Amino acid sequence: MAPPETRQSSDARGRGVETAAIIAVTAAAVCAITLIIALVAGGAVTAQVIPGLPDAGSLTRWGLPVSRVLGNLAGALTVGLLLLAAVLLPSAKGAIGAQATGYVRAASWTALVWAAASGARLVFELSNIMGQVPSQILGNELTSYAGEIAEGRSLMFVILLATAVALFGRTVDSAAGAMLLLGAALFGLLPPALTGHAAASGNHELAVTGLALHLVAISVWVGGLAALTFHGLRAAPDDAPVAAERFSRIALWAYIGVAISGTASALSRLYSVEQLFTTPYGLIMLAKIGLFAVLGAVGWAHRRSTVQRIGDGAGRVLFARLAGVELAVMGAVMGLSTALSRTAPPPVDESAVDPATAILGFPVPPPMSVQTLLTLWRPDLFFIMLVVVLGGLYAAGVVRLGRRGDSWPWSRVVSWYAGLAVIVAALLSGFATYSMVLFSSHMLQHMAISMLVPVLLVLGGPVTLALRALKPAARRGDRGPREWLNAFLQSRYSHIVTHPAVATAVFVLSPYALYFSPLFGTLMNNHTGHLFMNVHFLLSGFLFYWIIIGVDPGPRKMPYLLRIVLLLLAMGMHAFLGIGIMMQSEPIAMDYYGNFDIPWSQDVGDDQYQGGGIAWAVGEIPTLLVTVALVRQWAKDEERTERRRERHSRRGGSEDADLDAYNAYLQELERRSKQRGD
Repeated sequence: MAPPETRQSSDARGRGVETAAIIAVTAAAVCAITLIIALVAGGAVTAQVIPGLPDAGSLTRWGLPVSRVLGNLAGALTVGLLLLAAVLLPSAKGAIGAQATGYVRAASWTALVWAAASGARLVFELSNIMGQVPSQILGNELTSYAGEIAEGRSLMFVILLATAVALFGRTVDSAAGAMLLLGAALFGLLPPALTGHAAASGNHELAVTGLALHLVAISVWVGGLAALTFHGLRAAPDDAPVAAERFSRIALWAYIGVAISGTASALSRLYSVEQLFTTPYGLIMLAKIGLFAVLGAVGWAHRRSTVQRIGDGAGRVLFARLAGVELAVMGAVMGLSTALSRTAPPPVDESAVDPATAILGFPVPPPMSVQTLLTLWRPDLFFIMLVVVLGGLYAAGVVRLGRRGDSWPWSRVVSWYAGLAVIVAALLSGFATYSMVLFSSHMLQHMAISMLVPVLLVLGGPVTLALRALKPAARRGDRGPREWLNAFLQSRYSHIVTHPAVATAVFVLSPYALYFSPLFGTLMNNHTGHLFMNVHFLLSGFLFYWIIIGVDPGPRKMPYLLRIVLLLLAMGMHAFLGIGIMMQSEPIAMDYYGNFDIPWSQDVGDDQYQGGGIAWAVGEIPTLLVTVALVRQWAKDEERTERRRERHSRRGGSEDADLDAYNAYLQELERRSKQRGD
């Protein structure tokens, strides 16, 4: 017979599982009821069928939102379980415990459900587009949709990625492996947002990034809370308070992300405040805002009352009650979100939309002037968040060092924020507006974010600041932000991408592959491609200059002479890029630039000739800055080396035995040569 303590622990675990099951069923029921009410109220399933027009049938009208919400819930649970295993629960020297391993295995099952729901959604989406019942589109039509249409390809990508998470989740037993699966699951949330209705909305910069941020934030929040609730109710394990406190910080950032993304979505789809109260789309959005406020209040109560008390009996009861309410409200929010995606937003005045507006999201700007550069700003949510987050984290690191009594060079602070200021000028100001219609402006933007911004950011020493400011993990052997950063710097991936041949090849050759192939026109034709291009420019430049003039610790240290050779090689190749563009007999990417009629601009060929000239000439400025910085670093390094050698010499030792032996060898050769001469 089992001891009383074991029976009590088993009974408590059983009651905790039963409570978690009741909470899950309640949340699912609230989600379903809210979804049905919102679909009916929004008119998504009650639209009148006009005789003679194609009709997908009631199965598709109901099956599409149901498969969508089921996929969203399964994706959120997958993310939450992997977050619990990789981040919230403590690890031991890179290995996850038995409970965390069990959660990874559970995530493999939810990922399988996610893949199945995405497959059903793929069928229902095509049925809805073609106006045919699902049985009529199975076959070649479905294959073509999944392989040739952007929306179909995105769902196929989700299916493949979710299936991969399900398969690899059966074998992972390390913190790094669980973190990779978490990254893959988060990435799997993005394709539908990047290719769906948001990508076709008028304000691309707000709609696409807003929806992607919303999906990630709500999945981390809902999935993480569901996984944490189940874990906390399992007989109050010792690490439950640690996991709850960690999730509390993450949930706060997720709440902020949902607030930002919701505001961006409202601004991109509603054209007046009145539409928020007079249209079905606006009313559903108002209901979401109200529930969002309730979630904020419940989350605040969690943070104040239950995070630290989850380990005791009374705290567990209060946690279960609040978590049940929060998950039920979250289920209602996800139901409203799915219904909102099936509800038509307020129509746009078609008479005000020209071909340029349909592609760009804004009309062709007036002639360029100082006034237009200062007023025609582009509210690109991705780069706004990037600048705010990078600036805020850097400031927090400097402040933490100051409070600890450590100093941080002001030259690095100035360099970092100068780099962020250039990002604002190149990607958010009126200059970004003109870069969408003029190749010359685009090329100047390219040079700024790939050759000037990275130089300034690298000289800011962000990795060194992070390693000094971040605190070690509270538990020995566990991984916090500092340990994850160290693990990344020492990983095989870092060794590969920071190899001089790899970093230089990516920086030098990618512009040739971009501008001398149809890829440039393809990327410019949609917001996701344009965003990817700018991020690639920024990251490839940062990687190259990080190995050339970086002040941060890296996997390897290159000789300064090799750095100068690589710098001259890269700048020479960029100059040849500009010459190659200037020598083009036909304009580049006419499938994109040919869509615009710019009455105040010269023809496309002349503008691209100017763009090639910019690529040829502008590279000299960052080259000069990098050369000056490189020479100064080399001189300081030589001074430090010489001082160390002098100190060791005074102590009767030698810092570099090989160098001393080589010098002695040369002296011996010189002595023998003189003897032979005598």
